[in-house]
Amino acid sequence: MTFGNGWSISVQFGYGNYCQNNHHPMGFYFSNNQDTTTSEDAEIAIWDKDGNWYNFGNNTVKGYCSADDVAGWINKVSNFTPVI
Repeated sequence: MTFGNGWSISVQFGYGNYCQNNHHPMGFYFSNNQDTTTSEDAEIAIWDKDGNWYNFGNNTVKGYCSADDVAGWINKVSNFTPVI
């Protein structure tokens, strides 16, 4: 999702992402299963219009975010002030 301020956020919760589905027994075939629409948490990544990734302190991806955390980050990103 890219906002009017030029910042983008990615939210993912499939196999291989930092979430409860990370090591799903179906592996990469997990994406063909109905269960892919559910997860108790997700990983997020954030970047600006120039492709510079937000650093969460030790990584450019933040994993195992609750639904409330994801909503909070979406709100923060949508309100970031563009760098001029």
